[in-house]
Amino acid sequence: MEPNRQIRDISAHELAMLGVQALAYVKPVMVEGVARFAIHAADGTPMAVLDDRRAAFAVIRQNDLEPVSVH
Repeated sequence: MEPNRQIRDISAHELAMLGVQALAYVKPVMVEGVARFAIHAADGTPMAVLDDRRAAFAVIRQNDLEPVSVH
């Protein structure tokens, strides 16, 4: 993408690709009736499910990614 290109000109695909290499997100999920926390890559690829939100954020940081919470 050109450095001077305005943000409104970014395609949906380009917007989706922003942060793919640097971000992972955590969202609450139910697994067999139990509240858990799923970790997904920025592109939506499932990566892990953990029992604890803090542990999910720690795992993301240990892998040199920036965690983002999804509500």
